[in-house]
Amino acid sequence: MSNNKPSRFVSQLTGETLALILAGGQGSRLKGLTQWRSKPAVPFGGKFRIIDFPLSNCINSGIRRIGVLTQYKAHSLLRHLQQGWSFQRIELGEFVELLPAQQRHGNLWYEGTADAVFQNIDILRMHRSEYVLILAGDHIYQMDYGMMLAEHARRGADLTIACIEVSLEEAKSFGVMSVDDNLRVVGFDEKPAHPRPLPNNPAKAMASMGVYIFDTQFLYDQLIRDADDRNSTHDFGRDIIPAVIDSYEVCAYPFGNSGTPLDSYWRDVGTVDAYWQSNMELVGISPELNLYNRDWPIWTYQEQLPPAKFIFDDDNRRGMAVDSMVSGGCIISGAKLKRSLLFSNVTIHSYTTIEDSVVLPDVEVGRHCRIKKAIIDRWCKIPEGTIIGEDPVEDAKRFHISADGVVLVCPEMLGQEVHFVR
Repeated sequence: MSNNKPSRFVSQLTGETLALILAGGQGSRLKGLTQWRSKPAVPFGGKFRIIDFPLSNCINSGIRRIGVLTQYKAHSLLRHLQQGWSFQRIELGEFVELLPAQQRHGNLWYEGTADAVFQNIDILRMHRSEYVLILAGDHIYQMDYGMMLAEHARRGADLTIACIEVSLEEAKSFGVMSVDDNLRVVGFDEKPAHPRPLPNNPAKAMASMGVYIFDTQFLYDQLIRDADDRNSTHDFGRDIIPAVIDSYEVCAYPFGNSGTPLDSYWRDVGTVDAYWQSNMELVGISPELNLYNRDWPIWTYQEQLPPAKFIFDDDNRRGMAVDSMVSGGCIISGAKLKRSLLFSNVTIHSYTTIEDSVVLPDVEVGRHCRIKKAIIDRWCKIPEGTIIGEDPVEDAKRFHISADGVVLVCPEMLGQEVHFVR
């Protein structure tokens, strides 16, 4: 493989690994975007869902035994996984297995991230893996897990945690780690009000990425111990990790260790502002997240659609897009787009302008509309003459406005009740 291509550590280690993606998150900070879908099922990047990124990382890393644990409003997610991720060959030991909450132990649904795994421990034992890779299903990034597995095995670690440097304000939303000179984890605080800064950079903290590698038997032992603890919240960050760092070999794996272009981008798109910003970054000239990298494709399901179409070329009625991304099935009919991202099957009618906006699939925007700095959710039908993003007072009467002034528009806000899969 040439030096300019990202390395893929496909080896016996990846073949002996079972990946579990925790995809049951409610995602309440995304407001109306998760009213009818779980956070991992939220569309992202013009044609993908958020969960496609950790799934694609597994496939591209050579990890093809994957379980997806679901819970909250999962139908949209389950349908996406069945349509887009059923290409694995089970006879070759490859699979994406769906593990919905089903009260396998006791009478409760998943009570925490660790409990979600514990409730499926009998299923996991059947797969006979040497390692278990546990992933969050709601982050956007590209990462070769094989490199992390190799480091885990080399160090003889019981648990390895991927980490990344973030600002102190951002760190309040993550597990914050302290490490010694050998990258052994010596402290872990889940979502601290006052994150501990890095010794060499007081403006930054070391945050967990929600990517864990466990030796399998060690994981089972800790899950069983935690399940018997009535004072536990049964969460990896709050309970499992703090309980093991003093007595076992728990190592940190800094994101970027592989030395490839993959390790330059990681985002938690858990708020309306972060979601809007991450999508908007993609329309830039050279975004950090490279969706055009053929050596590390992002796999997904998308129906077969005709190419995007731009029509009319009159001076005041020209179908055009500048610094924008437009997906298949879209029709731009005498309208203008600037710095915007359109998902599939969007129709924009004449004399309308859309700027700095993210428009999800199957939206129709009427004539003479002006839309700025907005997220338009799936199935919205924007009436003719609608103005969004120019008057915060008027917008607040109908829509959700984020802290940074992004206007989120959902069908229900327009009086359009949509009761089918979103």
